Amino acid sequence: MQKSYFGINLIGSKISQKIFYEKVDILKKEIDNFIYYLVIAGTETSQIKGISAAGINSKARKKTALADAEFLLFGASIDHKYKLPFLNAGVTPALISYVCSKLIYASPIVVPLGINEKPYFKHMFVENYLEGPSKCLTTGNSMNKRRVLSLYKKGLEIGKSTNRPIFISECVPGGTTTAQAVMEAFDLDVTNLIGSSLLNPPRSLKKNVIKTGLLNANLTNNFDSIDVISSVGDPFQAFSMGLLIGARLAKQSVVLSGGSQMLALILLALEFINAKDKQEFADFVFIATTGWLVKDNSLSDLLDLIAEKHKVNLLGIASPLNFKSSKHKELSDYEIGYVKEGVGAGGMSIFAFLKGFSNEEILSMCQNNLEKMKKFGQISLYEDH
Repeated sequence: MQKSYFGINLIGSKISQKIFYEKVDILKKEIDNFIYYLVIAGTETSQIKGISAAGINSKARKKTALADAEFLLFGASIDHKYKLPFLNAGVTPALISYVCSKLIYASPIVVPLGINEKPYFKHMFVENYLEGPSKCLTTGNSMNKRRVLSLYKKGLEIGKSTNRPIFISECVPGGTTTAQAVMEAFDLDVTNLIGSSLLNPPRSLKKNVIKTGLLNANLTNNFDSIDVISSVGDPFQAFSMGLLIGARLAKQSVVLSGGSQMLALILLALEFINAKDKQEFADFVFIATTGWLVKDNSLSDLLDLIAEKHKVNLLGIASPLNFKSSKHKELSDYEIGYVKEGVGAGGMSIFAFLKGFSNEEILSMCQNNLEKMKKFGQISLYEDH
């Protein structure tokens, strides 16, 4: 990270300070007009022991996305249906996203894909929930191509029909592993550049899982992004690639709020579109994340790697949000390196700062809501699992 504006830090080395300021000003003016999407998706990859911290065990991880979506929509509530997963450290980033969404008057649209259950709350229907999660990427056959194409086309049509800028966030347990697999399928050496919700990313485990998946996939020389998602990807990637490409065809700005999963998404899109359109495509795509994620791994190097591969300039921005003065361990754990990002926390908090809210105001609301969710028994106890 280097240049800072409104406390927001620039990620990557290819953007000038002047362009950085101009682009952040554009975001600031457009905040009230954004359509906010939370895409939640299920992967059997998340069931591998030790692969993800999005829940204490494989059973808990099956409900993580639903619990996070519910919290993003309703916050701390005595009437909650889903318990937030017990974590060894930290607390769901949906807490940050909920607080900031209220500050900026966002109304997120939840898009559930492959989560094995129809949500009781309002959501966008894209596919039958009985489709289930994507298979473990070790199979080299995460999803059949028919499903991937269907998700892509639905996302594309929604994106093309929009007349407003869009904000894409995600909750995909196992998603950093499928993101890494996608990047490695396109010959990027990213083993040491991908982070994790864990304090110490399980790099050797992920490396072996991905190696097995790519060997089983047996991708031929002329494969494309659809083939890669079918082989080692997840439902979030299929739908969101369409949403991203469609929105840019409609000349709308797009904020991709997250870390390596969003960089995998832009890589998939850049691989898929015509070469002559790539810089125009990238000009109004913003990768927005938390400062914790940037501290934890080489996200800037990863962004530069993708930008260099496709000869484009990519703009990444990191939120100044910090919990250094928090009196709650669940929040101060973020400063140590736990959890870091998810559910659009980076982008939502950047927008709150651009709206003029202070770190102290956001922290105070996070602490209040954390106390409420604990009071309402909204976080699972370890013995629940």
